[in-house]
Amino acid sequence: MQGKWMITASRMLWVLFLMGPMAALADAGDLRGEVTKLYDQKLKALFEHFHANPELSFVEFQTAARVKDELSEMGFEVHSGIAQTGVVALLRNGEGPLVMMRADMDALPVKELTNLPYASKIVAPNVEGQSFPVMHACGHDVHITSLVGTAEMMLAIKDQWSGTLMLIAQPAEEWKDSGAAAMRAAGIWERFGTPDFALGMHVAADIEAGKLFASTGAAYSAVDSLDIVVPGIGAHGASPHRGRDPVVIGAQIVVALQTVVARELSPREPGVITVGVFRAGTKRNVIGEQARLELTVRSDSTATRERLLAAIERIAINVGRAGGLPEDRLPYIELKGGVPVTANDPEVAQRVITAWEQDLGADQIADYEREGMGGEDFPFLTQDPYIPSVYFSVGGTEPARAAAFEAAGQSLPSHHSPLFEISPRPAVISGILGTVSALRALMPVR
Repeated sequence: MQGKWMITASRMLWVLFLMGPMAALADAGDLRGEVTKLYDQKLKALFEHFHANPELSFVEFQTAARVKDELSEMGFEVHSGIAQTGVVALLRNGEGPLVMMRADMDALPVKELTNLPYASKIVAPNVEGQSFPVMHACGHDVHITSLVGTAEMMLAIKDQWSGTLMLIAQPAEEWKDSGAAAMRAAGIWERFGTPDFALGMHVAADIEAGKLFASTGAAYSAVDSLDIVVPGIGAHGASPHRGRDPVVIGAQIVVALQTVVARELSPREPGVITVGVFRAGTKRNVIGEQARLELTVRSDSTATRERLLAAIERIAINVGRAGGLPEDRLPYIELKGGVPVTANDPEVAQRVITAWEQDLGADQIADYEREGMGGEDFPFLTQDPYIPSVYFSVGGTEPARAAAFEAAGQSLPSHHSPLFEISPRPAVISGILGTVSALRALMPVR
């Protein structure tokens, strides 16, 4: 009989196989050989299954079921169906801290154009019923495969750590409504306990495959999505003096916004204001009643975020005034959502980096500096209450692949590209190694 707390005979044989050599290897900080065996014998097939069968945000039902089955067979206490498809798994191992590791599950509405033998051919509906080609174009298949592998390793070395391990498979990191926020709203901390520490990871196409990186500051940027609504006063296009043209006023706002980062932020403080959409007009000879600008705003600190948002509003209102709009028809801001800064706890980040150096070697750690200002919903799990956390990166691109694109004068396909391709073996292996090393550092034997 197999219950929630039981381990199948085949699973027990696997665990016993691992535990023999692993105990000695773990003492020396050398888990690589056993993690490599695990990848070759099990996780390779699991990764290819996840990659070939992607699901969109909040409809990751089959993905969640597979993660649940894998963790349940190991003997984890598994809870599913949280915020639609979220999974929480617990492994209690004596006294000590509660430490959470999160992996996101969802894919993107992108048609895969790689030549991988396990490339996705899936076309499926999203949560709103619209059908799209679906692809793991952001590496979440690496994340959930690494989560399962981490569970195997932590179970096999239970004598090496003490406390409670919480594994989270999260829906909808890529959706307009955050899956992390949805899981918090579903009361996961109230039900399962508030973690003492939290970990997360993301595979990175611009880091050498297998390398690890953790910032002691911002791992990802705050993202604010907002619209500037520019009222106008309609008129005939042949009589523009009778109206106030929202297209001209909107264009002046776009140009003026380009000065904010260049002239109002310190040159050493990152920030982005991008106007991605400009909507206005219905006919070439009509001056319309409204223009709408759709913006994404990025920042790495609360102070910078507040400064950027205040400057955007100030410019929009006053360009409207300069364009002759009356006080009751000035431009205004509509906030559409966003995510906070993913800020690593400096002390905990250094603790993790030190553990990596001791367990895996300093050459495992990448010399890396972010080039873009991508965002993450991970902070919805680590703020209010504040949970000391580390969100780290795992390299996913082999040097030869990067060199081939460079030699051809082409950019390496980025995340969210239909040509996005990760080298799964080194990425998954290092994802597990980095996570296990960090968990052991945060949950020492008492």
